[in-house]
Amino acid sequence: MLEQFKSLEISDAVISALNAMGFEEPTPIQSESIPVAIAGHDMIGQAQTGTGKTAAYGIPILEKILAAGAPRELQAVVLSPTRELAIQVAEEINQLAQHTAIRALPIYGGQDMERQLRRLQKSPQIIVATPGRLIDHMKRGTIKLNAISTIVLDEADEMLNMGFIDDINLIMSATPDTRQTLLFSATMPAPIQRLAETFLHDPQIVRVKSKEVTIDLIEQSYIEVHDRQKFDVLCRLLDLQEPELAIIFVRTKRRVDELSEGLKKRGYSAEGIHGDLTQAKRDSVIRQFREKTIDILAATDVAARGLDISGVTHVFNYDLPQDPESYVHRVGRTGRAGRSGEATTFVIPREIDHLRTIERLIKHRIARRKAPSFSEALEGAQQNALRNLANTADEGDTAKFRASAEELLENYDSVVLISAAIKLLTKEPDTTPVKITEEAPLRVHKNRRAKGVRHSGERRSHNDKRRSGDGKKQSRSFAGKSKGNADYNRYGTNKKRKDGTKEHKEPNRSAFKPYFKS
Repeated sequence: MLEQFKSLEISDAVISALNAMGFEEPTPIQSESIPVAIAGHDMIGQAQTGTGKTAAYGIPILEKILAAGAPRELQAVVLSPTRELAIQVAEEINQLAQHTAIRALPIYGGQDMERQLRRLQKSPQIIVATPGRLIDHMKRGTIKLNAISTIVLDEADEMLNMGFIDDINLIMSATPDTRQTLLFSATMPAPIQRLAETFLHDPQIVRVKSKEVTIDLIEQSYIEVHDRQKFDVLCRLLDLQEPELAIIFVRTKRRVDELSEGLKKRGYSAEGIHGDLTQAKRDSVIRQFREKTIDILAATDVAARGLDISGVTHVFNYDLPQDPESYVHRVGRTGRAGRSGEATTFVIPREIDHLRTIERLIKHRIARRKAPSFSEALEGAQQNALRNLANTADEGDTAKFRASAEELLENYDSVVLISAAIKLLTKEPDTTPVKITEEAPLRVHKNRRAKGVRHSGERRSHNDKRRSGDGKKQSRSFAGKSKGNADYNRYGTNKKRKDGTKEHKEPNRSAFKPYFKS
């Protein structure tokens, strides 16, 4: 069963772990990356979320440490953009290492520092860390990178989007020149290319072609709907489709809270996750979703980044993502491990151009569908009830109810009884009033509309805030802002003409040089 993994010259201990984890054959990124990384080459791996990247770099790290005799000291560091991803990566590496003495430790903000220090004293060979918290430990002297043999930059494009480029430069500069560097990124914008040129030595490039990405297994559709109607349409879809596990993506933290509370009001088993929740609450929600205690998760992009939860059958884009590339990451939450999935996107009429940009990016036409009506939702619920009733009858485990059924049949017609059973089983659409604050539609820059991709140097509003993977709010403003308007305008802004209209000024690429080593 695992012959293809064995052909990659993987040790018996790791093969046993792969077998226990249910792996059958390597994914394309794994089969191409593992031999390159085991051979000791620096590497750039370009693949979308959900293609098996963790094992693609986790297995070579384990093989390298095993070859060195598994010393009880830090050997490898994996940098992750969010704490959720750091936790999951560490968990998967520990599963891969279950038959060895090697251990991986997640290090992230929001967790008690003293607890992390106690765990560090046990000398894990691998650390999976968010950049901010790793730098905290470096300053304390509790983590030293001068002797590590491997460093991995996981989701490098997302770390760039979250403003971690300076942190990455600082961390990489503290590692030995002899280290092996593995960089994984779904996209390769110019700053990531410059980062690779600075820190990677003659890297080999491994790309997974778009046709191999799991998004092709997903049935994609969109519904054109006004913002105030989205919630009712969502509830009707949930009633019609009865997803086993569903993730609903929204644009803001406020929407997460309002949506999850609204769903609970209407009787759905739902929770929300975003960056302002405590780590304990986030962990609790994710655990409930994994264990299927809840079956609907409302989330922002940052909170859901890197979540690797099997069995997600449906994704709903309640709000279109600001970044077209985020659509791929969202939809990639379903349709994993060769399974099919379904993704439905709500589009405000004024956002159709933004949808077309996404279609150009994924090279796929997203089918339009009608919003289900109340009567269609009721009919769908009735069909579900019939299906459940028939399935229960087919299973045959009804003997202990037979006497009760015969007693009822003595007093009622059989058709009347079955009709009553169907009525009881049918979940009629709940119309409890729910208020979801409306959001302004996305605006598409004319250059974006023309090119179909995000401009790598495009500046966000200087008032924007970002929440790092460590849970700290930081300004998105560039360093030049404080030097006055003349210097700040080097980064690209909107200057007012004399007639009061705005003139867009494209950002100057040279202004970004301070972020990279010469």
